[in-house]
Amino acid sequence: MSHRNLNYLHRNRVAYKMFPTSDKPTKTFTWGYFFENGTHQCYDLFRSKAKITSYKSLKWHMYVLYYINPHVSDIRMKKIIDYICNKDNGFITFTVKDNIKDSMISDVIASDLNEPPKNKLRKVIFKDSTGLSTKQKLKIVGELIGKSKIVNNDDIYECMLEINNSNRRITIANLARILGCSSRTIHRNMDKQLKKEKDILNIQNEEI
Repeated sequence: MSHRNLNYLHRNRVAYKMFPTSDKPTKTFTWGYFFENGTHQCYDLFRSKAKITSYKSLKWHMYVLYYINPHVSDIRMKKIIDYICNKDNGFITFTVKDNIKDSMISDVIASDLNEPPKNKLRKVIFKDSTGLSTKQKLKIVGELIGKSKIVNNDDIYECMLEINNSNRRITIANLARILGCSSRTIHRNMDKQLKKEKDILNIQNEEI
């Protein structure tokens, strides 16, 4: 599998990460922020090594790129999306049909920039270049999120991404250990979409 070519986005000054704007963190640390009630305002594309595997996910990525890059002209955005849709550039796992791609681009360009794309809830947000190892990040996530009496889908997903970034296989036992709960609790709070995401992350991690 070819690696994702982020240099193209860097050269074109395209942002693919945005920190919360109006939501205020419960606690601020040298390494980042903790939102006790979570925030939907953190967009962090390509955070995990996993590639885009569906048209639905691809279109969401398009919306986010368009939303967090209001300075980029529509013509440039179309070129950027074209680049991401090229399987050889390492962002996606499938070949995108031209007519579907053009239709999605039209929908994205016509979208309201004042309306943020739907996003997962995040509680722990790390700054770039923290110097922390993945093991240290997992410990922080577990300590902060594990204090909550309730473990939800978003908490589990947060841990899944950190485990994936450490090139480790995501297991129910690992998630339970990090969040300080039982395996039964993890099973009970993982919906079908999250279980599918876990399988995708594990499969792609094995292929890298």
